Amino acid sequence: MEIRRDHYLQKLISTKHNGQVKIITGVRRCGKSYLLNVLFYRHLQECGIADDHIIRFAFDSADDLMKIGENPIELQKQNRKVDPVKFTDYISSLITDPGQYYLLLDEVQLMDAFEAVLNGYLRRSSLDVYVTGSNARFLSSDIVTEFAGRGDEVHMYPLSFSEFMSVYKGDRYMGLSEYMLYGGIPLVVLRESPSDKAETLSALFNEIYIRDIVERHKVRNRGELEDLLNIVSSSVGSLTNAEKLKNTFHSVKRSRITSATINRYLRYFEDSFLLEAAARYDIKGKAYIETPKKFYFSDVGLRNARVHFRQYEPTHLMENVIYNELRMRGCNVDVGVVPVSERNDQGKSIRKQLEVDFICNLGSARYYIQSAYSMPDSDKRDQETRPLRKIDDSFRKIIITGDPVPAQYDDSGILTVNVYDFLTDTHIIEK
Repeated sequence: MEIRRDHYLQKLISTKHNGQVKIITGVRRCGKSYLLNVLFYRHLQECGIADDHIIRFAFDSADDLMKIGENPIELQKQNRKVDPVKFTDYISSLITDPGQYYLLLDEVQLMDAFEAVLNGYLRRSSLDVYVTGSNARFLSSDIVTEFAGRGDEVHMYPLSFSEFMSVYKGDRYMGLSEYMLYGGIPLVVLRESPSDKAETLSALFNEIYIRDIVERHKVRNRGELEDLLNIVSSSVGSLTNAEKLKNTFHSVKRSRITSATINRYLRYFEDSFLLEAAARYDIKGKAYIETPKKFYFSDVGLRNARVHFRQYEPTHLMENVIYNELRMRGCNVDVGVVPVSERNDQGKSIRKQLEVDFICNLGSARYYIQSAYSMPDSDKRDQETRPLRKIDDSFRKIIITGDPVPAQYDDSGILTVNVYDFLTDTHIIEK
């Protein structure tokens, strides 16, 4: 069964022949290789490009490595990367005429000096280059530094809810329940039984994500790293910082881990695209608040696997799903803070900070969004709308609820939409 990824495919198509390296990034197993080597490859074929002018090479494929004279076993034993000379000699042998060639390279960071190789290809107008990478350092340090103005990133997430529903056999209500439980990693979605899905998610963590981080960053205390991930998993969507996490370690684990080590581990999780951090923003003061932050998982199934499916909290999971959807749509997302002054029962003035779940910026547009799993009465609705009513600008203010209600505006101009419509209609918050 094929899962269409039209959103990302169109992004790739729009970048053809732009003179830049097209860089597909994202958490492992989100579908980068399939996008590049199947969907985009098929597009090139449908455009009439001959197969011998589409060169595909995967640096994590033993078959491809042996084509250039590299022994994958020796590479692993010697803990070294692919020899760029062997690779470039092989590519040169395949380019036999002055026509246009397409170079599709999978996991290119596994080649030594890949920046220099790609820079060389950038100078050849007959080569259109597309690459994948699996960690943020590949993008943030190498690409930004080495390809400033010459690298075009397409960041990929696991399946959106709409993509998930394209292969799900059931209605969207049951679909969202399963999506919030097992997530959108394509390999997991295509598994049939719940036990297979759960086992696959656990295996991905143990055999790929944690191992990659430990090996890449030479982490000495794997236990502490995993303990931190467990703590963050248990408090997904909650405000936290390194000092608070350190205190948890000290009181619960009797550990002497430092705040600096915790911050380093959190960066590792972000670098591998497992987690994303949302910073706090003072809406009235128009300034960022450095700490605390909220952390969200790029895939809620991975989060649930980390806590062994024991903490199924639909309120926080729906918030995580909404965050991911906003990021997939290209929004920059922060957590909003609205300072207010009020008088208590004794008439004394007190200051409070009201929270807006998400401030979303997309170009010149801005949206303030509250995630409310349920609003059963007027008190709960007032609680959700209050921070939005305290914002004195004209940008759209929206509540996304799990209640199956039609889209509607209230007297304050606040739009309420249900989460099912929000996740399946990319334009609903603009109507």
